Amino acid sequence: MPKVLISDELSPAAVQIFKERGIEVVEKTGMKPKELAEMIGAFDGLALRSASKVTADVLAAAKNLKVVGRAGIGVDNIDVKAATARGICVMNTPFGNNITTAEHSVAMMMALARHIPEANSSTHAGKWEKSRFVGVELYAKTLGLVGCGNIGSIVADRAQGLKMKVIAYDPFLSPERAIDLGVEKVDLDTLLARADFISLHTPLTDQTRNLIDKAALAKCKAGVRIVNCARGGLVVEEDLKAALDSGHVAGAALDVFPTEPATQNILFGHPNVVCTPHLGASSTEAQLNVAIQVAEQMSDFLLHGAVTNALNMPSVTVEEAPKLRPYMKLADQLGAFAGQATETGILKVIVEYEGQVAALNTRPLTALMLQGLLKPQLSDSVNMVNAPLVAKERNIDLTEVKHDREGDYHTLIRLTVQSERWSRSIAGTLFADQRPRVVEIKGIKIDAELGPHMLYVTNDDKPGFIGKLGTLLGDNGINIATFALGRSAPGKDAIALVEIDGPIPGPLLKQVQDLAQVQQAKHLVF
Repeated sequence: MPKVLISDELSPAAVQIFKERGIEVVEKTGMKPKELAEMIGAFDGLALRSASKVTADVLAAAKNLKVVGRAGIGVDNIDVKAATARGICVMNTPFGNNITTAEHSVAMMMALARHIPEANSSTHAGKWEKSRFVGVELYAKTLGLVGCGNIGSIVADRAQGLKMKVIAYDPFLSPERAIDLGVEKVDLDTLLARADFISLHTPLTDQTRNLIDKAALAKCKAGVRIVNCARGGLVVEEDLKAALDSGHVAGAALDVFPTEPATQNILFGHPNVVCTPHLGASSTEAQLNVAIQVAEQMSDFLLHGAVTNALNMPSVTVEEAPKLRPYMKLADQLGAFAGQATETGILKVIVEYEGQVAALNTRPLTALMLQGLLKPQLSDSVNMVNAPLVAKERNIDLTEVKHDREGDYHTLIRLTVQSERWSRSIAGTLFADQRPRVVEIKGIKIDAELGPHMLYVTNDDKPGFIGKLGTLLGDNGINIATFALGRSAPGKDAIALVEIDGPIPGPLLKQVQDLAQVQQAKHLVF
């Protein structure tokens, strides 16, 4: 009989589901990582929320653990990489608390507009300070949404019910989807300049970390109010405090913080700041929804091998797994390459399978490519299970084509991405040793094996460029592992795909971008 440990407070409905399915359940909450590591060895499954910390040490002690189920969306408290290395499936419930989080954002916006927390404290203290708490209406104000996915779109709907004008910045929001939502798609600078209220609904990624800093705040209109119920780290708190102290920012409402639990913070006690202890997903309905979902998903996995909402495992049968495994690595690399190289909204994705791969179950491969394509912007909110749904919700047209014929290669996968301004493709194959290889980028033939760190450069094909690039990297202590080249025609467009031994510093990447003949240069991580 499988055994599941519940290490955080979950609805009793979850316990009931496990027991009805014949799974033994033990509940023990409030454990530190050391305590959890001492206890986890006897369990097949671990169900948790955000309090438990599933570190690499905990996973190392989990000799029998097969699945970790997160009741909620964020997996910041789980070392997914370590779990993957140990063959442990990590699941979440990405859609169970969307409405609750969106409603909390709207509630925070209203509290901020009408000084409700401060007025409440003042009135309880026996004061009657009507003139002190003069607020502003939401009616006819402009709400700027930074991120317009599942939660952001719900906030847009509620704000429109309050007769607010809604504008949105989201690189993955298509013009058609924006029209459907009734929002105006704008760039970030336009949003900052026009919004009376700014609400953040984007995951924390390398691209979004410290997104709202001193420079961004300076672009905002005077008197702007900022709401963050998404992730701590999106806002530079020191810069926000300075803007609040100067009066440029009229107020801020924060439900999330860079370090949690947050018992000390430079914004605590500020008269124009509303703070709550990460309550975005804390409603009776949301707690019940995510508890039921995680119990059902974990039970199906432990009893039947079914995989749902997994962040690190595909939906593949036992029979298909050996055949698909090398293709899955190739699909992951193609999607991740395209996702990191894409900076504008995506309209259409075309996936072509040619030769031997066309006869296989390609659905998990397509989903894996979509995950890699969308993940640079959506982080932990997208996985290979929900990636097709996320693409559909964003009006990204997906086409899958299978060609039984063999071309130049016995097996080939080509991923084509069409944006508002261009169409680009990348193709790869498997060599005899089953290692993935990239063989074409933007129609240019190339032969490259992708390493953990790659420098991708597109340039004009001119004499001396390769030497300049190599010298620049060498002079800055960047060791080159492999160097692959391709060009469309002599003197035309060329590509350099360089494997390097580690990350390339930002200033050095800027120097590469500034080289004569360079059209684009990016550091890609795999």
